[in-house]
Amino acid sequence: MPVTIHPLHGWDLTPADAIKLQRELAVQVIDTQPLPLDALTLVGGVDVSVKDNVSQAAVVVLTYPDLRLVEAVTASIPTPFPYIPGLLSFREGAVILDAMQKLDATPDVFIFDGAGRAHPRRIGIASHVGLFIDVPTVGCAKSWLIGQHAELPPGKGAWVPLQDKGDTIGVMLRTRDNVKPVYISPGHRATLDTARELVLRTTTRYRLPEPIRAAHNTAGGLDPSGLARDSDGQLSLF
Repeated sequence: MPVTIHPLHGWDLTPADAIKLQRELAVQVIDTQPLPLDALTLVGGVDVSVKDNVSQAAVVVLTYPDLRLVEAVTASIPTPFPYIPGLLSFREGAVILDAMQKLDATPDVFIFDGAGRAHPRRIGIASHVGLFIDVPTVGCAKSWLIGQHAELPPGKGAWVPLQDKGDTIGVMLRTRDNVKPVYISPGHRATLDTARELVLRTTTRYRLPEPIRAAHNTAGGLDPSGLARDSDGQLSLF
C-alpha cells in the first residue's frame, strides 16, 4: 500500500515564516510512542543529493531484520530553498514526499539522513516529514547540529545523551568501533530508546545503517548496494 501524504502546508516560505511554522508544528510531533522493534517487517531509508541546483531524493525499502532490498525510488526537482542550518525540511521535504508517493509499499518506519527532535525547534526533517505521512520516523544525522554531550567511548554501541536547554533531545551513537559517531533522535511516533536500538539493529559493517546507506547510494545515482560484492561476485547490501 503506497504512502499516504497528509498535506499540512506549502513549501514556498521565507526563512522567517519557515521558522514560525516549525514552532507551530513541533507541538504535534509524538516522541513517546515506542517502535515495535520485534514486529517490524519493512524499514525505509531516506536521503537527498543536490547537484547543479537539482535535488534528487531517494527512498528505499528493506526487509527487516535481514535487510534485503525490496524497492528503491527517486524523484528530482530544482532545489527550492537555500541551505540554512535548521531549515533542511524546506530544502528537501517536497522532493522526499514526491519520491515517497512512488513507493509500492509503506515501511513500518523510515530512517532519515537528518535530524528528528535533535533540532533547535525540535522538528528536524525526520519529524517534519513524519507529520506529513503519519508513519514512524527516526533521525540519523551524520554531523552534529545541536546539543551538549559528554565524551563518547570508542566501542560499538556506546552512546551519550545530547542535551539542550534541559531537554534530552537525542544521542550521539558509535555504530562501529573507533569510527565517527552518528546523531540519533526520534522523528515522529518513536521514542529515543527505540530509535537508537533500531539504528544499531540495522547497522552492519558500515558506519551508517543500511537503509540510509542504500538511500544515499541511490540518491547519488549508484546501485543501492553501493556496488559492494560478495566473495562470489554477486551484488549485496553487505
